[in-house]
Amino acid sequence: MIEAPAKKTIRVVIVDDEPLARQRIEDLLAREESVAIAGSASNGNDAVDTIRRLQPDLVFLDVQMPGKTGLEVVETVGEAMPATVFTTAFDQYALKAFDLAAVDYLVKPFDDDRFAQALRRARKSIELEEVGRVTQRLLALLQEAPEGPPPQPAKRDYLERISVELRGQVRVVPVSKVDYITASGPYAELHVGDRTFAIRERMQALEERLDPDVFFRIHRSAIVRLDRIDTMKHAAGGDYAVRLKDGTELSVSRTRREELEQRLGIT
Repeated sequence: MIEAPAKKTIRVVIVDDEPLARQRIEDLLAREESVAIAGSASNGNDAVDTIRRLQPDLVFLDVQMPGKTGLEVVETVGEAMPATVFTTAFDQYALKAFDLAAVDYLVKPFDDDRFAQALRRARKSIELEEVGRVTQRLLALLQEAPEGPPPQPAKRDYLERISVELRGQVRVVPVSKVDYITASGPYAELHVGDRTFAIRERMQALEERLDPDVFFRIHRSAIVRLDRIDTMKHAAGGDYAVRLKDGTELSVSRTRREELEQRLGIT
């Protein structure tokens, strides 16, 4: 009896600025055979570096991201772009373009079956060595001058929940409960009442995903919920700080002071 040849292991990179979205794809891939997660990225600029460095077989690529959009990532990487499955909130008009020139696309929120279908389609494209042809078609589409205004993505919602790992389990913290966030090396620390949760996320990425009407970055190492601020202090030497309602004091960057005063209604 002749045994069927073993499937080639597909190396995958996941690119999405939302930690929960990356985690969902990781969980779905963990159920699949002959798939290895080579790496991930949380913004477009890091995605380009990660794809060039790791040279994966397949990328799950978010369309809307800070730094570079998913489409700009494809343009930057060029013909070396591996098989790509877009994850997107674009409307149906834009999806027609992806349908013609991408391996596949997933409209958020997608279910398990639709994800499995996209993975099968991507694997087939890789095995048939169709990736180069599909990539060239996508690049040509991106370079065409659009007729009229470009399709607009659906309005992005700001973060409502942040997942944190706690003693081997993933816990979801409502953003509405977060008082302030501080940087701690490669981590950001969420301060929720008298508890602190560490997540591996950059402050810049968090700032871009939080509602600017609610949160304000007062310093490169601190983001504060505006309604938690009790007083603003002018310290000796020209330094500034805020005192929160729980008594916590945080430094305010001089470059951020004026805008913070405006946001607080201080004249």
